[in-house]
Amino acid sequence: MNEIVGSHDLLLVTLDTLRYDVAAELAASGQTPTLTGLLPGGRWERRHSPGSFTYAAHAAMLAGFLPTPARPGPHPRLFAARFPGSETTAKTTWVFDAADLPTGLARGGYHTVCVGGVGFFNKRTPLGSVLPNLFAESHWEPEFGVTEPASLERQIDRVERTMARLPADRRLFLLLNVSALHQPNWFYLDGATREDGDTRESHAAALRYVDRHLGRLFDLMRRPCFVIVCSDHGTAYGEDGHVGHRIGHEVVWTVPYGEFVLS
Repeated sequence: MNEIVGSHDLLLVTLDTLRYDVAAELAASGQTPTLTGLLPGGRWERRHSPGSFTYAAHAAMLAGFLPTPARPGPHPRLFAARFPGSETTAKTTWVFDAADLPTGLARGGYHTVCVGGVGFFNKRTPLGSVLPNLFAESHWEPEFGVTEPASLERQIDRVERTMARLPADRRLFLLLNVSALHQPNWFYLDGATREDGDTRESHAAALRYVDRHLGRLFDLMRRPCFVIVCSDHGTAYGEDGHVGHRIGHEVVWTVPYGEFVLS
């Protein structure tokens, strides 16, 4: 990462609540061609989230604690705040002297931008302002939120306007929190009604929607761009009686992760 930071734009796409099992199944069956065409080997990496809900997971990721590979470690991190005794900071780790990654990158010359999705990014409350306020520029509108079926399209519209204003000589760190997978998502499944509610199948339909539009996002990015696409946590649809997240269940802790370079 010491060769990447400073020479590449950085894009972090968090697919809010995306389950690993659903992502892996759709990738294997060819239903997410945009993502599988860019992921190494066309496959997601199985990882463990640093948090079981959006706020906790993003607070950790924006401090450099990305989802951890689901296999024995140690696992050197891409980014890390300078911290004595850290066992996951290696020679390949980009180390910053700040409490959070956006601030560290800003001090390194990056323009930092957040385009939020779920409520923890809405800037309508003190809590909903914590994560966006880590960035020099942040955006949220109701059309970016979980109840809008075209949320990702509207978010990418905002990214496009942001990119048009970005100075050519200024590196970019962009966080896009994709809300489409979060409940409610029943409206992405053909023939479903509000009364049918959200299901694992409508969650999969939401991922197919996201995949159809992510190509436009990637086309907007300047080259070279180092991209991380991952879930912040999963969510339950009745497994062992659980619905939702903020619980210690396998479907919540296990998330898909991928990284690649757009060149």
